[in-house]
Amino acid sequence: MTDWKATAAKYQDQYLADLKQLVAIDSSRDVENQTDEFPLGPGPAKALNQFLTFADRDGFTTKNIDNVVGYIEYGTGDDYFAILGHADTVPAGNGWDTNPFELLVEEGQAIGRGTSDDKGPALSAYYGLRILKDLGIEPKLKIRLIIGTDEETNWTGMNRYFETEPAPKAGFSPDAEFPLINGEKGNVTFETHFDGASAIAEQQLLSFNAGLKENMVPRDAEAFVTMEDPDTVIQQFDTFIGASPVSGSASIVGKQVHFEVVGKAAHGMEPRNGINAGTYLAMFLKQLPLDQAGTNFIRFITNNLHDDSRAEQLGLQFHDDVMGDLTMNVGLMTYDAETGGVINTNFRYPKGIEPATIQQHLEQAAGPYQASVTQVSNMEPHFVPADDPLVTDLMAVYREQTGQAAAKPEVVGGGTFARLMEHGVAFGALFPGATDTMHQANEFQPVSDLMLAMSIYAQAIFTVTK
Repeated sequence: MTDWKATAAKYQDQYLADLKQLVAIDSSRDVENQTDEFPLGPGPAKALNQFLTFADRDGFTTKNIDNVVGYIEYGTGDDYFAILGHADTVPAGNGWDTNPFELLVEEGQAIGRGTSDDKGPALSAYYGLRILKDLGIEPKLKIRLIIGTDEETNWTGMNRYFETEPAPKAGFSPDAEFPLINGEKGNVTFETHFDGASAIAEQQLLSFNAGLKENMVPRDAEAFVTMEDPDTVIQQFDTFIGASPVSGSASIVGKQVHFEVVGKAAHGMEPRNGINAGTYLAMFLKQLPLDQAGTNFIRFITNNLHDDSRAEQLGLQFHDDVMGDLTMNVGLMTYDAETGGVINTNFRYPKGIEPATIQQHLEQAAGPYQASVTQVSNMEPHFVPADDPLVTDLMAVYREQTGQAAAKPEVVGGGTFARLMEHGVAFGALFPGATDTMHQANEFQPVSDLMLAMSIYAQAIFTVTK
């Protein structure tokens, strides 16, 4: 009988060497440098090809599809079991104590962008597959580890895969939490559009910017305004910052006042884990006598969105006993006095409420501010019953390896590639009680957890394909 943990431990040094190469690649979506060869920019394609290079080195069959998705294959047959990971990351952002693209292993922690989401876990899954191959274990069901390059935005790569390749029989995504995620909330995004200023005013909001991605709580925000008495405004701002859970600074730039606020980034699936710099900056700016267009933009945020992850101010509080609360993340806020503004709101919703209802409430709230609402994207809720054989098999492996006999599958607000498969679940690699640093500065994952995940994945792949 295979000692999965002892076997996985033998691969630690090479695993970390490979992870170092992956972390070194800035693989966030880069549309400014996209080309026909690199539709998502060179970084995501480079990270994908690095994964495939590891697999070529280790003797697997590989395929790159248009530099947006690729797969690593082991075994033969028409049907196959899929493992869906991704090589892209969210932008590094500010606030790091180390170089986000240089893997640092310190006090047992692997630190760097992607160590937790999803380069570290996807690489653990790859090594789980490699263990089977190195042990000479031939699966009765073919296995494909599929690597996407746009999970953090539009799922371009994985959607391309499912358009060009046959669907798997079943699978899991190593891009969430243990013990197992058998349900994912719906994920819908809206944009609320505001008009720009019709004329130049003496006291005016000139610009406002906050956020990097719709699925991140904005850490940084800034705004430029013109004010008749900038010195007094700066004093007011300092007082506001002193009484708020954010930091910030204000300075006079010519005839303008420049405000900067720093909050705390977090994954947008649970905004309570972060502090939204953008909505806090708006809370200060609402005190100022701004022009009407700027006031509309700011007041919509402060009156409907600030510090309200459950969307209660919009009248959208909703709870399902299985899937939990509806949540709202205000991920992107931009405004320009000439062209107007856009506020991006991302909702994770359980079964029992529809996107049309969410849009209706947003439109009602936006009306008094002469704003309009459009839906940008939507993914329906996904659920696999707890008694499905895939769930019971994977849970049995997890309980055996961790000793957590009472562990049960869970439902989360995050959206993973698992929802692309009828029999798909998310499986690791964040363990219960571990610190979640996904989408945050100083992202890390304990090396011991990544190695345990490798061991679990090896046994899990063996179990479901034997």
